Amino acid sequence: MINYPELPARKRWLVTGAAGFIGSHLAEVLLSKNQIVVGLDNFSTGKIENVNAVVNNAQENFNLITGSITDLDTCRRACEGVDYVLHHAALASVPASMKDPVNYNEVNVSGFVNILQAAKENNVKRVVFASSSAVYGDDDATEKIESRIGKFLSPYAMTKYLNEVYAEFYTRVYGLECVGLRYFNVFGKRQDPNGAYAAVIPKWISAIKAGELPIIYGDGTATRDFCAVQNIVKANLLAALEPEAPGKVFNIGCGVSTSLNELMEVIYEVVAPGQEIKFKREAPRDGDILHSSASIEQAKKILKFEPVLYLKEGLKFLL
Repeated sequence: MINYPELPARKRWLVTGAAGFIGSHLAEVLLSKNQIVVGLDNFSTGKIENVNAVVNNAQENFNLITGSITDLDTCRRACEGVDYVLHHAALASVPASMKDPVNYNEVNVSGFVNILQAAKENNVKRVVFASSSAVYGDDDATEKIESRIGKFLSPYAMTKYLNEVYAEFYTRVYGLECVGLRYFNVFGKRQDPNGAYAAVIPKWISAIKAGELPIIYGDGTATRDFCAVQNIVKANLLAALEPEAPGKVFNIGCGVSTSLNELMEVIYEVVAPGQEIKFKREAPRDGDILHSSASIEQAKKILKFEPVLYLKEGLKFLL
């Protein structure tokens, strides 16, 4: 049982990307706490089965709007009467953004500005939005701190940084409270293992269970900060309620650096104990960061954030 923060009674929350991996977890926890949830999704990557899995017996507290954040009128309708926005609608693949920067800008930047504008017009109390560790680019420090970023390595990274810039502007100039959360490598249930650009953990687990060889891109020494989705949910709720949070951006991870080689060992240990570790290597992918670990000191200090699950414990929730 995860100990999530207490919430004010019966507030109205808009979750964009509610049919997606993270969005569906946010909606699930909010509904379990008797909150009113509006979901917005165009199902370009989200799935109706994710919505069905989390609504359960709380249909009276959930309203799903099918539409895109690229349409301002849809965003205005979704924000009507809303107290808090948790913005997670986006295109999220680094490699895919290298091939389609125009579409990534349209959805991730223009769509985000639509959400901010609609929230401002509807007097929304606060917008919490998903940024990414990808904004650190070629910063050569293994431990990433919020005040220092490098040059961007992908259009995806650039769109997430522009979200932070727009959010700070809307907070400072328009008075719309915005809080950014730079997610590191999130994993958990309902994460899609399919497709060329699927996240590494579900893709590897799916391959192992199917008797196939998981792929490590590069020599396996690249490091990541793997963060269970339950930590992400906790961070969103804290960011929505903390008085000192608006106008700031926070790293959200576990503060632990794990190499891809180490990750392979842990996944086999949890998912296929006793089985021989087998995999294949392929060339590194363009746009991928080499080393990444979150400094979460600012999140601890201001949001009072502490991870509730680390890598091995988080993986066990997938069994």
